[in-house]
Amino acid sequence: MTVTATTPDDLLELAGTELGPTEWVEVGQDRIDLFADATGDHQWIHVDVERATAESPFGGPIAHGYLTLSLVNMFLPELVTVAEFSAGLNVGLDKVRFPSPVPAGSRIRATGEVVSAGEVKGGVQVVVRVTVEVEGQDRPACVADTVSRFLR
Repeated sequence: MTVTATTPDDLLELAGTELGPTEWVEVGQDRIDLFADATGDHQWIHVDVERATAESPFGGPIAHGYLTLSLVNMFLPELVTVAEFSAGLNVGLDKVRFPSPVPAGSRIRATGEVVSAGEVKGGVQVVVRVTVEVEGQDRPACVADTVSRFLR
């Protein structure tokens, strides 16, 4: 379920709010290969299906951690939106962890929590902790504290 704030100021009241979950998204080998091409990271554990199946401790290829992290940006608007603002900025990340891998072909989704929201010049800055889970796994694949700024 998406939480919608009408204006950036409405975010100030959302600290502690649980968000999501989002829809499931498949992380297929084709997406992993495209990410490898885009970033130049062609490590065999991600792109060589035969070798990864034979040699990796995961029994097959896994998504890049940074691919999983990049999908956080896709999940954020499914978790929280602001209806009326002049500009939205990705300020950065406070903390990122990759507790478990995302096997190729897995489905992932995200939940979130508004950790904090505070006034900044011209708007509101919000920290949302996004947890990416892999269907059927107990440990999350990624936990990232995202920092976003919504200008009035």
